[in-house]
Amino acid sequence: MYIKSLDLKNYRNYARMNVVPDPGTNLFYGENAQGKTNILEAVYVCSVSRSHRGAREKEMIAFGEEEAHLKCELSKKGLSHRIDVHLKRNKNKGIAVDGLPIRHTRQLLGLLHVIIFSPEDLRLIKEEPRRRRKFLDIELCQIDPVYADALSKYQRILNQKNTLLKDIYFHPELRDTLAVWQEQQARYARVIIQSRRDFIERLNRNIRTIHADISGGREELVLNYAVNVSETEILKKITDDEEREIRFQKSLSGPQLDDIVFEINGRDVRTYGSQGQQRTAALSLKMAEIDLVRGTIHDSPVLLLDDVMSELDESRQEHLLEKIQGLQTFITCTGMEDINRKANIDKIFLVKEGSLKEE
Repeated sequence: MYIKSLDLKNYRNYARMNVVPDPGTNLFYGENAQGKTNILEAVYVCSVSRSHRGAREKEMIAFGEEEAHLKCELSKKGLSHRIDVHLKRNKNKGIAVDGLPIRHTRQLLGLLHVIIFSPEDLRLIKEEPRRRRKFLDIELCQIDPVYADALSKYQRILNQKNTLLKDIYFHPELRDTLAVWQEQQARYARVIIQSRRDFIERLNRNIRTIHADISGGREELVLNYAVNVSETEILKKITDDEEREIRFQKSLSGPQLDDIVFEINGRDVRTYGSQGQQRTAALSLKMAEIDLVRGTIHDSPVLLLDDVMSELDESRQEHLLEKIQGLQTFITCTGMEDINRKANIDKIFLVKEGSLKEE
């Protein structure tokens, strides 16, 4: 899989932009605030319909404009596809695949599979659990449509149930309707929990070897799924907590509270690991993710490295560069000195004030 071309109109600081990347490694360099990350964000939007930076849709439209257009042409298993995303300041976005409008985002997921790696990912381990759950959700939604559907329905049910809990506090007669939402919450929670458990088990098959290689054989890295409540106990826990949930006016159990624990040689990296160990564990996670995705989709994902090379020392860069062989990769950096001298760069683009120049 690789992107053949990317066209942007009125997107962020790009009035018009077209890039034809190489199927191999592409480098986008330039000073800060020139638009490098915007290119990677646009690729990500074409993949999952939202920004990896958490930006709202209207924030991605150029200042003073009402609409933005993104067009991505890609090759996948010998077939050509086109993704069009139409962002509107005061209306819902429109998405078309191969010229045909789609109604649901899940119809887009999995067509263009991307893995993004940024400096924030290197700090994934020490940050709050929400960031690690987001990692699980983003990747699973791209490779597992059943998970994507269950997560969407679970979030909607959770919001509706929380609204009901607030209403019950003031209108106790509504309590009889709560059981329906509890059963629905448990139904989709089971799918989410089991899918996450399986995903982490699959990551563990590769991450031990990868991390041992990076650490020179001194460390063994293992991921543990810290589940808030198991799939077999979720309904009982929800119903047992009914009184407390009404009192606190929110759901108190479920996969929205899960976490991942990283252990090196049996010790929690978040609590006992050094900064270097935390960063190496995060790098190992991304490299294991690449292997897992390749094996799942039987193709190569597109890799986005957003200003991450300057955060890695030469040894860690070499391990990452070895892993990306055979992947179309977009790398952003401020200067050529940030890139390992052993890197094989196929195309280089200078990014300056919202314009590209191939070198």
